[in-house]
Amino acid sequence: MILTFGEVMLRVAPEGFLRFRQVVPGRVELTFGGGEANVAASLALLGNEVAYTTAIPDHAITQSLLADLRRVGVDVSRVLMREEGRFGIYFLETGASQRSSNVIYDRSHTAISLAAPEEYDFGSALADVTWVHITGITPSISENAFKSTLELARSAKAKGATVSCDLNFRKKLWRWRPGTVAKDLAQQCMAEVLPYVDVVIGNEEDAADVLGIHAEGTEVEAGKINAAAYEQVARTVIARFPNVSRVAITLRESISASHNNWGAMLFDREADRAFLAPLDDAGEYGPYEIRDIVDRVGGGDSFGAGLIHALNSETYASPDMAIRFAVAASCLKHSIKGDFNYVTLGEIEALVAGQASGRVRR
Repeated sequence: MILTFGEVMLRVAPEGFLRFRQVVPGRVELTFGGGEANVAASLALLGNEVAYTTAIPDHAITQSLLADLRRVGVDVSRVLMREEGRFGIYFLETGASQRSSNVIYDRSHTAISLAAPEEYDFGSALADVTWVHITGITPSISENAFKSTLELARSAKAKGATVSCDLNFRKKLWRWRPGTVAKDLAQQCMAEVLPYVDVVIGNEEDAADVLGIHAEGTEVEAGKINAAAYEQVARTVIARFPNVSRVAITLRESISASHNNWGAMLFDREADRAFLAPLDDAGEYGPYEIRDIVDRVGGGDSFGAGLIHALNSETYASPDMAIRFAVAASCLKHSIKGDFNYVTLGEIEALVAGQASGRVRR
């Protein structure tokens, strides 16, 4: 059983590439999304036994959320229902060409931000759980959410479960300690969480923002990524946190909002080397070129889910195959509208095998 923990929100978005000023007042699309719930949904859709826990109020919208998660196969029996606190919302404008996507958060006084660690029954939630996934998003919401994340990580390690953590720095969050800069607060808090983590996941910026570890020759805003430099980033993470056995970093080159190059690196401590994917015919790193992106939100979560699935499988458990599977899963997510990754295992395996033409299958 895999367990994920964190805040899920109502996602409010105009249709397609429209802007809010074009559609409000008027119709918008309502779905659900949130890093840890996205991972749970992706894992369930790939056939894994997975549970999700969070704190939410009990009303019609959250009942819709629970039904949505059950529909894709996620166990929601471990969710904490609270009388106090609201349901979080995020507003999304999807970018195109040179116009960036934009997210507006509405997450203050949510149920999970108010819930103290002792309100959760983590002991029961961890029953039969062998893997726990957390992120740096939930600790950024409030001190209580940080303490709850930390307590779950501690409890999971005490029970012998593997713990993965996606660093997921969000510069618009981490505002709950007045007088402390967001990056400083993130570094202080995540330094307390990471001693209980086995697998660290991040994007090309997270190591610098959360850990202060920079990759040479990389200019993220300019879309310039030096993939080889991330091996040293991973080695530095493991040297600082000897409990970490693997470090995975997604490598996104943003040519525009609609055109990205996509790949990743997995450093394995036991093998003492880094594995990159995808590779070209000569065995050199050559990222997927993703044009005409449908929705990049949840891309990193689909990578994390793909990696967890692979490392828990027989076919893809080796580090070279695990990173190939995770990158393929997340590449395909860019073609899916919404936070959840609805691609199938067969589609991922086909891309891993090199079938990338997108031809109609009859």
